[in-house]
Amino acid sequence: MSVLVSGIGELVTHDDGLGVLSDAALVASADGIVEWIGAAADAPAADRRIDVGGRAVVPGFVDSHAHLVFGGDRSAEFAARMAGERYDGGGIASTVAATRAASDAELRALVGRRIAEMRAQGTTTVEVKSGYGLTVAHEERALRIAREHTAETTFLGAHVVPSGADRAAYVELVSGEMLAACAPHARWIDVFCEPASSHAFDEDESRTVLMAGRAAGLELRVHGNQLAAGPGVRLAVELDAASVDHCTYLTDADVDALAGGDTVATLLPGVEFSTRSPYPDARRLIDAGVTVALATDCNPGTCYSSSMPLMIALAVREMGMTAQETLWAATTGAARALRRDDIGVLAPGKRADLTVLDAPSYLHLPYRPGVPIAKALDLT
Repeated sequence: MSVLVSGIGELVTHDDGLGVLSDAALVASADGIVEWIGAAADAPAADRRIDVGGRAVVPGFVDSHAHLVFGGDRSAEFAARMAGERYDGGGIASTVAATRAASDAELRALVGRRIAEMRAQGTTTVEVKSGYGLTVAHEERALRIAREHTAETTFLGAHVVPSGADRAAYVELVSGEMLAACAPHARWIDVFCEPASSHAFDEDESRTVLMAGRAAGLELRVHGNQLAAGPGVRLAVELDAASVDHCTYLTDADVDALAGGDTVATLLPGVEFSTRSPYPDARRLIDAGVTVALATDCNPGTCYSSSMPLMIALAVREMGMTAQETLWAATTGAARALRRDDIGVLAPGKRADLTVLDAPSYLHLPYRPGVPIAKALDLT
């Protein structure tokens, strides 16, 4: 049945700019597509009605970077970093061991709880990566489980080089047998590309992995420039990856490359919060004309937060972004990082993915950090 959402005090559509409507209403079809948007007084009839009582409504948050298929706990590692220990990526090995030891049922339940936690904070679309299995069987299993919850699944066998593995042999495995097993369950392929790292992959190794994924029919994403300036951004732009994520350390050439291409710079401020690292310079990117997205990077080691509102608050406080820019980056910008035009914006023909704020305006997202004011609206 069609549903009329009424009593919207402020509606942000992101259709042709911010697109703010006051005293608005929206009609969605039975299959969850927006049919009509306008003034509440002009609303057409519908089969059902939901009144949000004067609250603000925004497009559902799009979390375009998350690692949700994992077992174990790394809170002690977080405490050590807060005491001054530097993050270098090595802790991933402990999550790999715990994830391999977990049963399918345990992982399925963990992912389900994490997805529910995200929806309770306003996220309606989430990308989920593998990367904590690092064997053919465990990577394939992670993607099968992720696919039960989202169409935005990413093969990240090239997360780290497993301890004791031969680098060349592992790159060959990721690009061959592992890719063949995982590609049927994935839309994307990703690689952790960093210079001079014993854990991550260099430019040549990353290129090999990404090109193999493209040949297998997968679209490209890159973890890049998180630990230091390096080849990740330039490689992502060269290969027309949909997104390069982190972008903590950028040269002028990196910014120019992003400004001249279609690759989205996805910023993950929760990582900087959780690792005591410098925040990305979002203002520099936006002023250069780069498309910027925000995501959580929800993972057990460097940002165990599923809260897009927290990312919005951090981006305003620490990264030089306005409230309007952060909301756009968390919805429309993140949708572009997934090469989706049906989400992140509210307009006729788009997905009716709505997030209701227990507040009169979207400005309360950064204004009330830590307060659970955002929740995805269930239209069923």
